[in-house]
Amino acid sequence: MKMPICLALGLLCAATTVPAAEPYASTYRAAASAPVLIRDATVLIGDGARIDNGDVLLRDGRIAAVAEHIDATEGVRVIDARGRWLTPGLIDVHSHLGVFSSPGATGHQDGNEMTAAVTPNVWAEHGVNPQDPGFEAALAGGVTSMLILPGSANLIGGRGVVLKNMPATTYQGMKFPGAPHALKIACGENPKRVYGTRGQAPMTRMGNVAGYRQAFADAQAYMREWDRYAAALAAFDKPKRKGKGKQGEAPVQPKRDLRLDTLVGVLKGEITVHNHCYRADEMATMVDVAKEFGFQIAAFHHGVEAYKIAELLAGEGICGALWADWWGFKMEALDGIQENIAIVDRPANGCAIVHSDSAEGIQRLNQEAAKAMARGNRMGYAITPERAMRWLSANPAKAMGIADQTGTIKVGKMADVVIWNRDPFSVYALADQVFVDGVLAHDRSSPAAKPRSDFQLGTDIGAQP
Repeated sequence: MKMPICLALGLLCAATTVPAAEPYASTYRAAASAPVLIRDATVLIGDGARIDNGDVLLRDGRIAAVAEHIDATEGVRVIDARGRWLTPGLIDVHSHLGVFSSPGATGHQDGNEMTAAVTPNVWAEHGVNPQDPGFEAALAGGVTSMLILPGSANLIGGRGVVLKNMPATTYQGMKFPGAPHALKIACGENPKRVYGTRGQAPMTRMGNVAGYRQAFADAQAYMREWDRYAAALAAFDKPKRKGKGKQGEAPVQPKRDLRLDTLVGVLKGEITVHNHCYRADEMATMVDVAKEFGFQIAAFHHGVEAYKIAELLAGEGICGALWADWWGFKMEALDGIQENIAIVDRPANGCAIVHSDSAEGIQRLNQEAAKAMARGNRMGYAITPERAMRWLSANPAKAMGIADQTGTIKVGKMADVVIWNRDPFSVYALADQVFVDGVLAHDRSSPAAKPRSDFQLGTDIGAQP
């Protein structure tokens, strides 16, 4: 059984007895792959380490060996990567691919359930269109895994889902095995604008915070109700187990509430929390809300003022999932700076992430990281490529609860890797080859061989000579 996130983070888990069979389980299975030895690449491990002229062996969908030299054995395909760079597959912690699918028609707008301010009962995966062509474009940019989130119209928008970026006809066929769900929370202008203009709550930031608090207070009461039921059921069954027969009436099982099931999952540490939040003061308030109800925030997303509270975030073990240079497009985004990512990365235990929130930006996450790296270096931070690589792989994997499986090029982890034609932080960098679980999923030199969704069959047929 996977360790609850609260225990992994050294936190106290809230007790509950809500039944938890896994519905809508992943059906993803890695395809069979032949062993591949990638030789003489500049290897960025993903955790801050680097091997110049290093070798990496992929076997049975996993990283089998990482060293300065690995002997090639019979049956192993050897790729000469001299002059090229090898990195983990990129991971986007904030994507809406599939739920705001292309083409951008009204019929494809499935990311915001704007029927109530608090909708933790909805799951993004139930709106994912697995044939969104954006997935293939992201793969060509080196993205091998991503967290698909609901939009930010609501205080609590619902559950997000982690996907492997491989073609499938169902979202279950893309669902990352064993990855926890994520809860999307939104601060600030979005929820109060959406509902305030309707004359509904919330209309203010005061109303926002009251909405979060009431939702989690209700979840605590729901959890206690199930705990009382479990205790009563155990007491009812105890005489039967001892051969003394039943005593009294069996307790009545509480009515299940899908909204509160999700929030109880958060309180138990089974669901990660990803919080859309721009202003430093609001992020600090949300830290206090999390402490009041005993849950952990995995990452603040967008956070254009995260640089103001970098030490607080590091001390609380919260990542900043940030843009390189988006700012000023609304009042809460006014005080952004281009050094934001570098400053959040700076403290001991700092956790900076480059995210997209964009069907276009996800194709160029490496260039977004390069911009943030350049601004940090202008400040004298001396950010190396191996350090910046953490923003694109290890840190998002940590925030998504999948770091035990992916995010770094280490023995035993999923063989999700990218061979770049040069330093991936160059504006001229291109992903030559992308492997997902050891399968060559994208090959720039053989465009006809790459996976294609049914969505693009007509385009491909029309392009034939």
